Amino acid sequence: AQASAPQATLRRTFASTAAMAIPKVQKAIVQPDVQSTDVTLITDHPVPTAKPSSTEHLIRVHTTAITNGELLWEKNFPIPDEFSAKKIMVPCNDVAGTVLTAPESSPFQPGTEVYARSNYFRTGCAREYSILLTEEMAKRPQRLTWAESATVPMSAETAWQALFVQAGLEPKAGSAKGKRIFITAASGAVGTWIVQLSKWIGAEVIGTCGPDNVEWVESLKADTVLDYTKTNVKEWASVEGNKVDLAIDCFGGKSLEDAWWVVKKGATLISIYQPPEQKMPAGVEGNINYLFFIMESKGDQLQKVTDLINTGFGKTALDSSFPIDQFQEAFAKLKSGKTKGKVVIGLGVN
Repeated sequence: AQASAPQATLRRTFASTAAMAIPKVQKAIVQPDVQSTDVTLITDHPVPTAKPSSTEHLIRVHTTAITNGELLWEKNFPIPDEFSAKKIMVPCNDVAGTVLTAPESSPFQPGTEVYARSNYFRTGCAREYSILLTEEMAKRPQRLTWAESATVPMSAETAWQALFVQAGLEPKAGSAKGKRIFITAASGAVGTWIVQLSKWIGAEVIGTCGPDNVEWVESLKADTVLDYTKTNVKEWASVEGNKVDLAIDCFGGKSLEDAWWVVKKGATLISIYQPPEQKMPAGVEGNINYLFFIMESKGDQLQKVTDLINTGFGKTALDSSFPIDQFQEAFAKLKSGKTKGKVVIGLGVN
């Protein structure tokens, strides 16, 4: 729908004011050497400009979330030369912010509050201004804080794609009644969303987690919560009636190996961590379907999550938030392994 005259005037005023206020340089967290996980804060990082005749938008970043292990990605999985030549090693691709400049045809005009998972092949978002594409973005849920908003995109999109793209379930309330879904690392950022979306579609949910997170997973309405330090998953799965129609592994290693035992004959095992065949234990039978996938940034899917959240659905997995000047504490907190959810860096909400 076309904006009303007052709305259009407000947007033009915002765009004009914002354009005048955009500086040439900015604060940014940078990883100087991809062979090291050290990061530093610089104050002379260039502010990018959106390319004309593209889907690029300049965003004033308010919050960005760190993804566990991301400082090792370029070392372990180098990106193609055509992208690495243009990319500056700024981490963090989960972002929430306000649009400053936009293509005329964009649904996200200046002043729109958005969030997204930006493509890893581009410079990241741990900086005051960044670039997002139309196809990556969604309007952020207004009932969430800026910090909570930054925790959602990658985690919720991964969960959405696992359930509704890879597993082929229908994204409709109550559509999976009678189905049993098993989720490893159910207390993590992705697991939290898989649990909640699985319950939304009416499935019976079994989640695994450590002893400190049992109460959290129960609060997400999981039907059964297994403390992996106390439960032998293989033995649990051998009890009649415990096998499931779908297992989704979020952690890899021993958790993925255990998940093989839980799946019914002819059912499906999905991992977002590593190819399932790498951890297939000897003796598993039943013609199990299995696959590994890496999430893609899909703004249309994220918008569907936004619409759900705006109805009151969902708890976000926010562990803590740090201002950009305390970036070292933020990365140290995540590295400690003692977080319950995502660690967020705030870059101001001006």
